[in-house]
Amino acid sequence: MATATQKITLSSSRDIPFNKLVLSQSNVRRVKAGISVEELAESIARRGLIQSLHVRPELDAEGQETGLFEVPAGGRRYRALEFLVKQKRLNKTAPVPCIVSEASDDILIDEVSLAENIERAPLHPLDQFRAFQVLREKGMTEEEIAAAFFVDAKVVKQRLRLVSVSPALLETYAEEGMTLEQLMAFTISDDHARQEQVWEAIKDGWQKEPYTIRRMLTETTVRASDKRALFVGIEAYEAAGGYVLRDLFQQDDGGWLQDPVLLDRLAGEKLMAEAETIAAEGWKWIEIAVDFPYGHTSGMRRLAGTTIDLTDQEHAEREKLRDEFDALEAEYAEADEFPDEVDARLGEIEDALEAFEARPMRYDADQMARAGVFVSIRHDGQLAIEPGYVRADDEAMEGQEGQGADGCSPEGGDAGGPQHGVITVGGAVAEPEEEETETIRPLPDRLVSELTAHRTLALRDAVASNPHVAMTALLHRLVTDCFLPHSTRGCLESHVREVHFPAQADDLGESASARAIADRHERWGDHIPADDAALWDWLADQDDDTRMELLAHCVSFGVNALHEKPNPYGGMGVSQHALDVRLSQADRLASATGLDMVAVGWRPTVCNYLGRVTKPRIIEAVREGAGELAAQLIDHLKKGDMAKEAERLLAETGWLPEPLRMVDRDAGIDGDAEDLPEFLAGHGEEEEATEDDQQSMVAAE
Repeated sequence: MATATQKITLSSSRDIPFNKLVLSQSNVRRVKAGISVEELAESIARRGLIQSLHVRPELDAEGQETGLFEVPAGGRRYRALEFLVKQKRLNKTAPVPCIVSEASDDILIDEVSLAENIERAPLHPLDQFRAFQVLREKGMTEEEIAAAFFVDAKVVKQRLRLVSVSPALLETYAEEGMTLEQLMAFTISDDHARQEQVWEAIKDGWQKEPYTIRRMLTETTVRASDKRALFVGIEAYEAAGGYVLRDLFQQDDGGWLQDPVLLDRLAGEKLMAEAETIAAEGWKWIEIAVDFPYGHTSGMRRLAGTTIDLTDQEHAEREKLRDEFDALEAEYAEADEFPDEVDARLGEIEDALEAFEARPMRYDADQMARAGVFVSIRHDGQLAIEPGYVRADDEAMEGQEGQGADGCSPEGGDAGGPQHGVITVGGAVAEPEEEETETIRPLPDRLVSELTAHRTLALRDAVASNPHVAMTALLHRLVTDCFLPHSTRGCLESHVREVHFPAQADDLGESASARAIADRHERWGDHIPADDAALWDWLADQDDDTRMELLAHCVSFGVNALHEKPNPYGGMGVSQHALDVRLSQADRLASATGLDMVAVGWRPTVCNYLGRVTKPRIIEAVREGAGELAAQLIDHLKKGDMAKEAERLLAETGWLPEPLRMVDRDAGIDGDAEDLPEFLAGHGEEEEATEDDQQSMVAAE
């Protein structure tokens, strides 16, 4: 005869007035841990008591219940409630939810307290990061989240940054495949594909330290502490379209500048501007460089100029600084070390006094006419000027006819004024900068990346809508893998891993392509079984047309037509050859699917293009899209107004920037009068403007 299994009876729950509760001396928690009682009280005031107290009836010496209940499990919650009662924010008779165990229970009260504390599973850090992200997406600011959970706003920023790492790496961390410190190192880059490349390269090796990850993610960047970055300034670099990688988890000295080419251009332009100012002083030549090699003045004679004396005001300022320096040193002479603020002030005074000692020199005009200046950048980002060097070829012979009193014959310039020195870069004469209205500079890397993200999304939509092309692309990739395993990978990942966009314009998620892909994905998701075996059976039961449509949709997620900066140093990242193959295959896919970025709704706007390029680029775009006359109407405007007017002029022209054009697309767009906006049509060169025409032109201006 079978014995019936005894059923478990759970303790009952009830509300007990707070003044009937007393803290048990059997509570095992003695050491403070976690948030303070005060912070817990604020949490209860905000959210209520989330977890009930565990209590037992208190017994007197004779074993009779006293009417009070002791709290062996939930002592911190009890103290938080007690704190609220003392603040008169909670009534002392307020009912408290409690789980009540029997006084005669065989389980020791100490055991209940111990079990309640050690059996509680802490929240996994990743779950916390994701919870913060959900709160942020639902409208809470980082400061509000920080206040709600009693942490610093910087902590919230860090945890939100952690959850922005590649989903694949987050899953690896969740499965304990990497440490939190390694995950933190990946946050300095927003490029999910690059993050995954770095992890694939190091995960099976022995060099997996966080500093290795940071180094690999920033190997094509420039530190913000680099003297070029200090010279140009981070604000100027960002204003020119540059992007700075930042590390929220450790000191990063200002971060890493992602576009070295842009930085070099800005540094060169600023050096050139400084050289122009120096050249106007009358020097024969000015040589500029970021760095000069050791011994660059070898074989040259240094002119002995005259030191410019201090003015009375400068004398007084120097003496005042010396007195302050001596007073501070005397005041803290007996101290083991200077306070931080005093030490900083002493450093400032020393720098100021050194500046007084490094007095500028004055040179005679006839000396300057045969000598030159080296202009470079110091290690601290300041301008380094080395004046008064005479090259051997410029040494004049005394008494030579036609020369000045010092044996030097000034070259060029008017007899009554100083010459303008010849500026050279690396020994070659620097070409004068053209006016901004005539200079077409390369597009910034980040802008090209954002534009090609638009094209990649549109191309995915086009591939998903063309099953035949998708099948051809997939077969091409698979056949290449099978028969040509050492070939360069193109624009389609054979295992169809979705490629994330490291740079995204604000309007990318709202584009027609993005909405079409999301709608299609949602429709398929409503039908696809979650169980692996059921999915196989479901796929096997579908007709060929359905299978082809689903194949095209899945294949499309592997399309990668993104432009990214090649890594010239090898290592991780894409090579120039691999990038060329990727973009060539992307063009082939676009041609096969008939992709037209105009048809999918892309239009040049101030935000996505016109406000982020130079004035010459804006004028070039209007000239190509709307014609020469339209370009002339805006060429005198300030950049902001020019960009807004260009957006209106190009709205219906079908003009596209180079990264979005087909390879065989004509570089220019016919600008005949019939293609112009209505208010510009009919303005021939010899045609007299009517009153309406004049009003239209004024509106454009």
